[in-house]
Amino acid sequence: MSGTLPRRLATVAVLAAVAVGLLIILLWYGGGATSEVIPGLPDPGWTTWLLPTAELIGELSAIGTVGLLLAAVALSPRHGRQLSADAYRRIRAARRTALLWAAATVAQICLTVSDLLGRPVAEIVTPTTVGNFVTSLTLGQALLLTTVLAGVTAVICLRTLTYGGSVLALIAAVLAVVPPIFTGHAAAGGNHQVAVSGLLIHVLAVVLWAGGLGALLLSGRTPAVAVRRFSPLATWCAVAVIGSGLISAWIRVPGPGALVTSGYGQLMLFKAVVLAGLVLLGLLQRRLAMPALERGDRRRFALVATGEILLFAVAMGAAVALSRTPPAIIEQEETPAQALLGFPMPGPVSAGAFFGDWLPEPLYLSVAMVAAGLYLAGAVRLHRRGDAWPVHRILLFLAGCAVLAVATSSGLARYAPVLFSVHMFQHLLLNMVVPILLVLAAPVTLALRALRPAADPAWPGPREWLLAALHSRPARIVAHPLVVFVLYVGSMYAMYFTGLYELALRSHAAHLAMVGHFLATGFLFFSCVIGVDPGPRRPIHPLRVVMVFAAMALHAFLGIALMSTTRLLAADWYDSLARPWGVSPLADQHTGGGIAWSFGELPMAVVLGALLVQWMRADDREARRRDRAADRAEAAGGEDPELAAYNAMLAELARRSGVVDVPRGGVDGGQEGADARPVPVDGQAGGGGTAGEPVAGVGSVEPRVVGTAGGVRADGE
Repeated sequence: MSGTLPRRLATVAVLAAVAVGLLIILLWYGGGATSEVIPGLPDPGWTTWLLPTAELIGELSAIGTVGLLLAAVALSPRHGRQLSADAYRRIRAARRTALLWAAATVAQICLTVSDLLGRPVAEIVTPTTVGNFVTSLTLGQALLLTTVLAGVTAVICLRTLTYGGSVLALIAAVLAVVPPIFTGHAAAGGNHQVAVSGLLIHVLAVVLWAGGLGALLLSGRTPAVAVRRFSPLATWCAVAVIGSGLISAWIRVPGPGALVTSGYGQLMLFKAVVLAGLVLLGLLQRRLAMPALERGDRRRFALVATGEILLFAVAMGAAVALSRTPPAIIEQEETPAQALLGFPMPGPVSAGAFFGDWLPEPLYLSVAMVAAGLYLAGAVRLHRRGDAWPVHRILLFLAGCAVLAVATSSGLARYAPVLFSVHMFQHLLLNMVVPILLVLAAPVTLALRALRPAADPAWPGPREWLLAALHSRPARIVAHPLVVFVLYVGSMYAMYFTGLYELALRSHAAHLAMVGHFLATGFLFFSCVIGVDPGPRRPIHPLRVVMVFAAMALHAFLGIALMSTTRLLAADWYDSLARPWGVSPLADQHTGGGIAWSFGELPMAVVLGALLVQWMRADDREARRRDRAADRAEAAGGEDPELAAYNAMLAELARRSGVVDVPRGGVDGGQEGADARPVPVDGQAGGGGTAGEPVAGVGSVEPRVVGTAGGVRADGE
C-alpha cells in the first residue's frame, strides 16, 4: 500500500501537467489568451493565463470526484447497506477532490472578476466586487452554486458510511457540474437552446466516462467484474459525446471550410482526432485488455487505460482552450425577440409550421429515443426467452415516446414561448398524455422481467438497483397518495400564479427542469391511480376515484381562473417579445385557459374509465380468489381461514359485550341459528335483558355465532 499511493500521486501529477501544458499551447495557438498589452485598454495581467488554468483544475477535480463516487456506488462490492472497504476508500478520496474542486471554483470566481474588470486580482478583488459578481451576474451565480454543491459533496463524503449516502453524494456532484454549462459560448450564441442541451449531454458523458475510467485505473486493484460492468456505460457515453459534438460543430462552425481556416475550427478538429483515439483505445480495451484481466493479468488494462486517461487530459485542455477561443461563426446582430428566444421570431401559426418547422431539443429527444430502444430491447429479450409481452403495451410506450419527442422538439417547442395557448397544450401533453401512455405500458414490470439477476449478491446489478429504489424510503414518501396529489395539482398553481412561469421562459435550465417536473409529477400521479407496475402500496379504488375527480375539478378551476383573469402572466416577457402578429397576449392567455379547461378533461375522462375497468377486474379477481380458497378448504375438510378469522372477531366482540350466542346443542352439530339463544358469560341474566334482545351498549344488531354442519359461521351469511 505504501508504494501504491506515491504511484497514484505521480500519475495524477503527470496527467495534470500534460493537461495544463497543452492548455497553454492551445490557448496561444487558438487566440484564447495573449500576453500582448494594447495601450489604452485594461490589462488583467496574469489573469489571462491563470483563469483557464483554474478552470482546468476545477474540471479535472470534478471528473475525479464524480468518477470516484460512481466507482463507490456501482463499481465496488456491497455488504448490505454499509460501504465496503473499497467503496469507503473511494469516498474518502472523493472528499479530497471535492474540496479541491470547491477551492478551484472560488479561485475561478476571483479571477473572473479580474478578467471582466480588466484589472489584476490584487487590485480589484474585494468582498464587495465578488459579492456583486455572484449575486448580479448569471456566471457568478452559476459558479457560486457549483462551489456550494461541491462543498456539500465533500461534507456528505466526510460523514457517510452507507450506500445511500454515497448515492446522495454522487447526485450532488453531478448537479454541481451542471450550472456553468448554461453560461458559456453555447448559451450566448444563436440556437442557444439546442447548443446548451447538446453541451449538457456532452459534459455529463465526458465526466462519467473519464471519471469512471480514472477511478478504475487509480484504484490499485481492479476486479474484472467492475471493468465489465463499466464497459457498457463507457460505450453509451462515447455515443453521447460523438453525437453532442456533432451538434456543437453544426451550430458553432458555419461550414466545412471554417474547420480549417479558423482557430476555433482547428481546435475542434484536434478534439475530434483525440476522440477518435479514445474510441480506438476503448475497442482495444474490450478486445485485448478485458480478456487478459479476466485471466488475472492487469498489465494490459493498466496500459490501455493509462493511454485513455492521457488522451482525456489532452481533450480537457483542448476543451478549456475552446471555451476561451472566439467561435468561428460570425455573430449577426440579433433582434430583441431573437435575443430572448434564442432563435428568430416564428411566423403566424399554421399546421405546416407546427409539423414542419422543428426545433430539436437534444436532451429530451435523446431520452425519448433511448427509452424506446431500451423498451424494445427488453421486449425482444422476453420474446427470445419464450415469454410473452403484450403488443398493446409496446405500442403504448412507443406512442408515449413519440408524443414526448413531438411536444419538446416539433413546432410546438418553437411556438410555446411565444404563445401561452401553445405552451398550455404542450403542458397537457407532457403532464397528462405522455405519463398516461407510459404508465399503462408497465415499463418497470418489463425491466424486472427482462433484466437478469446478479450472479453475485456482493455485486448487485441494474435489477437489484431498481428493486432497491422501488423499496427505498424516498420512494415510499414520494409515492404517498397525499404527496402525489399535492405535487401534481399544487405544482400547476405554483407554476402559473408565481414567477416560475416567467423564469422558465427566460432560463433554459429552468425550462428543462419544468419539462422534467411535468413528466415526473404526471407519471407519479397516474401511476398512483391506474398504474400496473410494482411499487409502494397504492390506495384503494374508491380513493383513487376521489383523487381523479378532485384533480379534474382543480384542473378545471385553473382553466377558468386563467380565462377570467385580467392580469397577464409573464407580462414583461411578452412585452419585450413584441409579437407582431396574432391576438393580444391576454386574449391568447384566455385561449390557453380554455384549452386547460376543455382539453385537460379528456385525458382525465379516459383515466377514469380505465380506473373503473381496473376496479371491476380487481373485484372479479378477489371473488375468484375467495372462491378458490373456500373450495380448497372444503376439499381439505377444514374451514376457510378468512371465515374462521371473521368468526373469531365476532366471538371476541361478543365476549367483550358479556354475551355469547351458542346453539342449544353446542356448536358441533346442534340446531341451526333459529334455535340459538343467548347465554350470559357470568351465569347471570344477561344484565337484565331478555333472551334474543340486544345487550345494552352493544347496539341494535348483536354478533351471533351459529353452528353448522361444517363448523362455525356468521349468522346471515
